[in-house]
Amino acid sequence: MHTSTNLKILTMADTNAYPDVLDPLRKIAEVTELPARQELLLERITEFDGFLTPLEVRSNREVLDRAENLKVIVTPTAGTDHIDRLHAEQRGITVYSLKEEPEFLNNITDTAEHAWALLLSLVRKLPWAFAAAQQGAWTEKEKPLGNQLSGKTLGVVGYGRLGRMVAQYGRAFRMPVIVCGRRRLETPDGIEQVDFDHLLRSSDVVSIHIHLTDENHHLFDSAAFGKMKSTAVLINTSRGAIIDEAAMLNALSSGRLAGAGIDVIEGEWSTDLKNHPLIQYSRLNQNLIVSPHIGGATVESQSIIYQFMIQKLVRFFS
Repeated sequence: MHTSTNLKILTMADTNAYPDVLDPLRKIAEVTELPARQELLLERITEFDGFLTPLEVRSNREVLDRAENLKVIVTPTAGTDHIDRLHAEQRGITVYSLKEEPEFLNNITDTAEHAWALLLSLVRKLPWAFAAAQQGAWTEKEKPLGNQLSGKTLGVVGYGRLGRMVAQYGRAFRMPVIVCGRRRLETPDGIEQVDFDHLLRSSDVVSIHIHLTDENHHLFDSAAFGKMKSTAVLINTSRGAIIDEAAMLNALSSGRLAGAGIDVIEGEWSTDLKNHPLIQYSRLNQNLIVSPHIGGATVESQSIIYQFMIQKLVRFFS
C-alpha cells in the first residue's frame, strides 16, 4: 500500500479550465503535470505509479516497458486505441476508461450532438455559406445550395448509447431510421434493424457509432463505398481507422460519395497533421468537413468526466 509521501501520479490531460479537479489526487500523492508530448512520456513514465492520459499520447509497448512502477492508467475517454491494453494487462497495469461506465455515460450527449452538428454543417454547407457571407455574397448565385434531411434515410452503424441518441435526432428531423449491430437489437417502433449491406445500400446518411476493434478496422473500404448511394454522406465521430481513408478520398473525389463529416482521423498522433491527406483535401473541396476530435469535449462534459475518472484513480490507491 502506498502512502501520500511516496505515491507519484502523472497527468498529461489539460485540466487548466478546471483548476480544482486535481485536488483529490494531490491529497494522496505527488502530482506532476506535463504537456502531452510522446517523447516526454517516454522519458518520464518510469517515475510514476499512476497516469492520467489524454488521447494525444500513446501508452504503447515502448512506453509500458519503461513504466516499471506504473500500476494504473486512467483515460477520460470511451475509446482506448491510444493504450496497448493487452500489453498493459500482461505487465499487471490496470486500465480504467469510460467504456466500462455505461450508466455514467448515459448523461453525456456531446458526441452525439457533435455528429449531428457535422451532418447539418455538411448538408447545409454551413462552412462555405459562412465564408460567402463574410465576403458579402448574398445573391442566389453566390450562396451554396444545401439539402434538407426530412424524408431521407438515416443509417446508424452501432446502436449503443450514442447510436440511440443519433437515431432519436433522426426521428426528430422526420427521417426514416435504420440501424445495424452485431446482435439482435431492441429498437422502438419506427426504427428497423437491418444488416450492414442493406444499411449501406439504403441510407442517405450513414453515421458511425461503434468502437474500433480488429474486426471493424477499415470496415468502410472500397467495397463498402461501392455499395453506398452516390448521393449519400458519411459521418464519423468514432475512430478514424474504422474508415479506409484512401478509399474514402477516392470516393469523395470521384463522386462515388457525396460528402463526409469527420471528427476523427487515422494517425491522430502525428506531429504533421496539417499535411494529412484528408485535411489537405478539405482545404480545396466542399464535400468534406473535418473537426479536431472535439466530439466528446465540451465544458460541461469534461468537468464531470475528469471528476469521475479522478475519483476512480483515488479509489484505486485507497
